[in-house]
Amino acid sequence: MREILHIQGGQCDNQIRAKFWGVVRAKRSIDPIRRYQGDLDLQLERIYVYYDEASCGRFILRALLMDHGPD
Repeated sequence: MREILHIQGGQCDNQIRAKFWGVVRAKRSIDPIRRYQGDLDLQLERIYVYYDEASCGRFILRALLMDHGPD
């Protein structure tokens, strides 16, 4: 299975990112505290394309976000 590293820069891009990852999180049954809440084996298998699982059972997004603005 392939893994994806997401790289995003700039304030506007980060707002788009928030919406995109919210949709991905919902489709993968990840709750707001980053725990898997689904019951499908295939769905759990596909989580690892976008996320790494921490030892505490939470899923950590594989992404690098930056804002290059002057503030």
